Order: sequence, then structure tokens, then C-alpha cells
Amino acid sequence: MSDQHGSYYLPEPTKWPTITSGGLFLLALGFILFMNEFSGAPWLMSIGALILVYVIVGWFGEVAVESEKGLYDSQVDMSFRMGMGWFIGSEVMFFAAFFGALFYSRVLGVPWLAETELLWPGFDNVWPTAGPAGELHVGTDPAEHPAAGHFGTIGAWGVPFWNTAILLTSSVTITIAHWALKEGNRFKLNLWLGLTVALGCLFLYFQGVEYVHAYTELGLTLGTGVYGATFFMLTGFHGMHVTVGTITLAVILFRCLKGHFTKENHFGFEAAAWYWHFVDTVWVGLFIFVYVM
Repeated sequence: MSDQHGSYYLPEPTKWPTITSGGLFLLALGFILFMNEFSGAPWLMSIGALILVYVIVGWFGEVAVESEKGLYDSQVDMSFRMGMGWFIGSEVMFFAAFFGALFYSRVLGVPWLAETELLWPGFDNVWPTAGPAGELHVGTDPAEHPAAGHFGTIGAWGVPFWNTAILLTSSVTITIAHWALKEGNRFKLNLWLGLTVALGCLFLYFQGVEYVHAYTELGLTLGTGVYGATFFMLTGFHGMHVTVGTITLAVILFRCLKGHFTKENHFGFEAAAWYWHFVDTVWVGLFIFVYVM
């Protein structure tokens, strides 16, 4: 902990990094064995995942207790802010890779394949496409490429538009909740933060409806060539981030209901808000480049 002058912070010895390493090892090993069709692989993956859940609950809970006890000084607060900033930066790079894959496939890869007649004669430079084996292009025989299949796309102005409105509204509600916390208005804080959590759940519900529609009625799956792969990788990973953000905000709401955080000391709330605004920003780019364009 910090010394009396608050000039240096020394964390107490902790078990959590070791347990985290064990959980990650079992999860990765289980996944590798699963890919190689070993029968016990799902059990290893489940055990690893449960260990990680235990770590998240225990480690974050320990940090919350230490924070409420006043063990953290301004130096620790700054280290938390820097860590969260670097984490969000890494998330930016994570999504940049998938947006880059979409850009390469759509702007460079597909036109190049269409121009190179020696490789795929009759392949058209159109988007969306399942690739050279897709049935949507002249010169392909569906009997020769049954895996390609006919597929439809999801229009931007249906569920995706409403999900965009939901996430943008949630950015407003969490900002109002933040202002309420700074004002010391606990009722307003809990009300608007609860509404933010509800909007996150609503977004996930609509995305689930969209996925069911894509798989069962449109024939749009991860196996639908380059379009299906980029669509589900971008929207799927974003949905995972919304899930994590919603759970995080629910935990923050629970802490707020218990009276945690003050007008001056509430970085736990701010970190969750930063993450939520990042998730909302990514969705705006995703909506434009995946659904609209």
C-alpha cells in the first residue's frame, strides 16, 4: 500500500496473477485439443473459463474493497488511468485489424481477382461477394460449388439503424449519470446508469434477432466467403465487447446502489464509461462501413 506521504505505492503480494495464468493455460490447451477433436477438450475449456470468472470476480472485488478503504492515492489513480488508456488503445488496434481486412478485401482483393482472368474467369468486381466460388457471379456453377450458396444481406435501415440509435442514446444516458455522480445526486445516478444497462441489453437482444435471421433465412454465415467472415468477425467481436461493457456497467450500478464512489473519487465509474463510449464509437464506424456502404 502507499506510505503515509503518498509518494510511492507498493502492491501487496497477491495470488491472482498465478491463478489467471493457470486459467488461461487450461482455456488455451482445451481449445487446441478441441480443434484436434480430443473428447475431453470441452471440459478443459470450461474449467479454464470458470477459473477466469473466479479471478475476475475476486480480483476486481479486491480492488474495489481497497479503493473503498482509501488505500489508493493520486499516484495509483494516475496509474489506473494510464492503464485504461493503454487498454483502450490496444482495443483500437484490435478493431483496426478487422476493419483493415474488410478494406483490403473490398477495395483491393476483390477488384484484383476480377481483373486477373487467368485465376477466376468471369469473376465480377461486386460487393458483397462470397468470393470466387460464390453463386452471385457470372461464370460459376452452383453444382460445382455447393458450399457457396445463395445469401442475402442485412439492410442498414432496419435493426442496425435502431441498434445505432440505442447505442448513441446509451452514450447520452451514461454521460448524464456521470454528471449526476459529480453533483452527488445518487438517485439520478442510479436511474440513468440503470437505463444505460437496459439499453445495452436491448442492443444485444436485437443483435441476437439479427443473427438468427441471417443464419436461418438469409443463408449468411461465417462460411459465406469473405463477406460472411468479415461481417460476423466485426459484428460478433463488437457484440462481445458490448456484452463485457454491459456486465461491467451492471457491476458499477450494483456498487453505486451500495453507496460506492464519491464526487471526487470515482475512477471505476469513469473507466467503465470510457470503455462504453469506445464501444459506441466502434459501432458507428461499423454501421457505416459494414451496413451502409
